[in-house]
Amino acid sequence: MDAFPPVSGDYTAPPHLPLLILDEARQAVELLMNFEDDTDEVRAAFQLAGDIALRLPAAE
Repeated sequence: MDAFPPVSGDYTAPPHLPLLILDEARQAVELLMNFEDDTDEVRAAFQLAGDIALRLPAAE
């Protein structure tokens, strides 16, 4: 059995930013909720926005 060497490397230099900050997530949800046509894509976007909104912490 061949063994692979351990993976090593450096992360990018700080600061490390989250993939999506809270304000960006709230803005994305707000924008997705504004779609008005009735296509499959819009329904999927609306569902995604609703799912994400439920996982966001309450605004302060």
